[in-house]
Amino acid sequence: MRPVGVGMLGSGFIGEFHAHGLRHVPDVRVVANYGAGPERREAFARRFGSRPLDSVDAVCADPEVDLVVVSLPNHLHRGAVSAAVAAGKAVACTKPLGRNAAEAGDMLHVVTDAGAFNAYLENVVYNTETERMREMIEAGAIGRVVTFRAREGHSGPHAAHFWDADLAGGGALLDMASHGTECARYLFGKDVAVRDVFAWGDTLVHAAKTTAEDNAVMLMRFEDGRVATVDVSWSSKGGLEGRFEVYGDAGRMVQDIGATALRAFVERPAGYIGEKADADTGWIYPVPDEVHVHGHDAMMADVVESFRAGRAPRETFRDGYIVNVVLDAAYRSILSGRWEAAVLDDALLAAAG
Repeated sequence: MRPVGVGMLGSGFIGEFHAHGLRHVPDVRVVANYGAGPERREAFARRFGSRPLDSVDAVCADPEVDLVVVSLPNHLHRGAVSAAVAAGKAVACTKPLGRNAAEAGDMLHVVTDAGAFNAYLENVVYNTETERMREMIEAGAIGRVVTFRAREGHSGPHAAHFWDADLAGGGALLDMASHGTECARYLFGKDVAVRDVFAWGDTLVHAAKTTAEDNAVMLMRFEDGRVATVDVSWSSKGGLEGRFEVYGDAGRMVQDIGATALRAFVERPAGYIGEKADADTGWIYPVPDEVHVHGHDAMMADVVESFRAGRAPRETFRDGYIVNVVLDAAYRSILSGRWEAAVLDDALLAAAG
């Protein structure tokens, strides 16, 4: 089996999730990493046994690196992807691919022109429940899928760059509805395109922190008339919400990745509880093996095994670009108050395959 060396760009929260997601994949190792600030990247290196380097270019140029994983803030994705491809590396990038469809399209163009292996790191479609939902849909268990609904919320991002609308490219809609958008595509079937989008968004709670929307609701209408609803919030107290529901003409399925069968009443903090947990005493709901529950194990295994086998992974930059197109239409709808078309670059998609 061919060993795979990973270069990790990003030493923060999502970078650690991606690195932990490699733990069960045979013959793969994080060999080099870069992140903001020497202390943070050196701590990351100690934790994962990699070499801390002082720039994106240094990681991309490292001869031991085969696959570059981009787990950086949104505004750094395009530059990091370009650097990886220029260095002849395979590349995987976290969601959202770009701050907008133009950036995502640029990245898709870069990997397509170079013939570079590329993977879009959207973990929700890899969690065990979502994969099982898709299997049951394919088996006909709930008949024809009619509608989909996603609800995602928490009390706000943990990193400062998320609150800067210019750096991030948007607020709760871009940050969280990217999950629901791709989950809807995965469960409805990617052969059916999103036709248009209607959305509302506003800054209801966090105006002192951001000019971006902290609450939003989006309707995605597919070419065959079916509709998916995505409801997101940065002002939802009590920990992470992540419910995904699919309805057919012969049944329905519901999952909640924010729920856990484990609960405890504690008077003393016990350390990390789970993503976006708002309290560490009283009644708490620790998430056992969060990396697995949220789909990162299966996602990173698919990326590495696909790269090793020379095939495309299940999620590629093509998917990331389409998600950005849908979200761009949502932002236009927030401003116009009308349904807005999801306008894809057909030539770009044809070239990407």
